[in-house]
Amino acid sequence: MRLTEIDRGDTLANRLLIGFISLVSGMRLPDAARVAFYHTNFFGTPMGAWTQAAMRGPSDWSVGERELMAAMVAKWNACDFCVSAHGAVAAKILPRPAVDAALADFRAAPISEGLKETLAFLQTMTLRPMQLTVEDARAVLRSGVSRQALTDAIAVAAIFNIVTRYADALDFAMPQPDEFERAANMLLKRGYGS
Repeated sequence: MRLTEIDRGDTLANRLLIGFISLVSGMRLPDAARVAFYHTNFFGTPMGAWTQAAMRGPSDWSVGERELMAAMVAKWNACDFCVSAHGAVAAKILPRPAVDAALADFRAAPISEGLKETLAFLQTMTLRPMQLTVEDARAVLRSGVSRQALTDAIAVAAIFNIVTRYADALDFAMPQPDEFERAANMLLKRGYGS
């Protein structure tokens, strides 16, 4: 269900800002960015800060690997908007063929064993959370991933298990491929903080 307040902004200042950003960028501001301006004290600012910390804060995972994790969680949640958005950002840092291969079958993709084990953990966490066990975590740790890196990956998955649900619930509009590319450049430059 599309909410008018998210589409156009919930305050006059937000309406003007959304219009200005759309004008300067030469494209409609993506719905994911519009949500950041919605009830900023309640949702936009706290969610933006959490997402910024998980996606751009210090981590053993590169920004590209974290963006790939986000795209994978989106794939498992069948959120085409987030798969396209975060796949585009990941492919700005990681080789596009590796991103595409991971999205097709991460177990056969040309990515590290640690990332494969972590993605297997995140897949279970996303699709079958009640089946997640200590042994799943141990498998990730045995692959050489540190406890902190696993914790960082869990934060990425937790955020995008939320984001993909509100993207679908709010019926995010699908930008054109070239708009995803431009938005990916902006996201790399500005990050997630509102």
